[in-house]
This record gives sequence, structure tokens and C-alpha cells, in this order.
Amino acid sequence: MENQYLAWGLTLLGIAVFLVVIELFVPSGGIIAIVAALTAIAGIISLFVHDVVWGLIGLVSVLIATPIMVFGGLRVWATTRIGRRMLGEESEDVLARRQEVETRRRDEIASLVGAQGEAVTDLHPIGVVRIDGRRYDAQAEVRLIDAGDKIVVTHADGFQIKVRRTGEDRG
Repeated sequence: MENQYLAWGLTLLGIAVFLVVIELFVPSGGIIAIVAALTAIAGIISLFVHDVVWGLIGLVSVLIATPIMVFGGLRVWATTRIGRRMLGEESEDVLARRQEVETRRRDEIASLVGAQGEAVTDLHPIGVVRIDGRRYDAQAEVRLIDAGDKIVVTHADGFQIKVRRTGEDRG
């Protein structure tokens, strides 16, 4: 009969570990973790009923294993899809789409070098220009440019566009 308590104690501790692993991947709001804690307590009690030495071994094992499992589990959980979503990190698909849009926008801006347009607002030195019917934020490269002046794009780096008045010398 006494060996039965040992078997139950070890089985309950194993079930508790299994439940903690399940808690990492199944969003239960901590219910599975509470059941795992209660199962571990029942396992420790069963080990103490069998023998005080086994009870102390079970208790010390749980006290050592719990922080290791919690911190290790959080590291694993943070790499799962639900963990990334709960931590506010974006999925790889969203990041890839965002990078693709950004690359397209950079390429579009870079292709504007040499394009001509019109200043929509005064550029003192930053303002808005219209090129091929689209509005862009731009920076006057040399002098202030008044609204309505014709401009030409002289430089485009990343998301920054530099312009000059059409016909203005580069000197």
C-alpha cells in the first residue's frame, strides 16, 4: 500500500509538468496552471505519506523545477504565434508585407530624380510639391521656393526628396 502512494505521487508530479507544458500552448487564462499547481501539491502530499524523505525530494524538486519551467516556458512561449501576438510583435507575414511596401515606396521616390513638378506650398526649406499629379514632402536644396514655382527633383534618398527651382543653376 505504501508503494502505491509513491507511484501516485510521482504520477501526479509528472501530470503537473505535462499540464504546465500544455499551458504554454493553450490559452486558458491560467486555469491549467492552477490545476497543475494543485496536482503538484497533491503529488507532494502523496510522497510525504509514503515517506518523509520522498516528500522532501518531491518538494525540493518542485521548488527547483518551477522557476526553471516558468522562465524556460516564457522563453518558448514568446516565440510562438500566440505569444508574439500577445506581446505585440508582428508576424513574419506582416513584417514582410511592410518591408515590401517600404521598398516599393523607396524605389518610387528614387525614380523621381530629374522629374519636374510644381511647389504646392512655400518651401522654407520644407514644403509640399506636386509631381505627376501626386503630392510629396520635399526640401528646397538651395534657396526658398515659393508656392506655384516650377521645380525639378535633384536628389532622392530614402524618403527624402530635394528639389530646386526649374532652370536654377546647381552652382
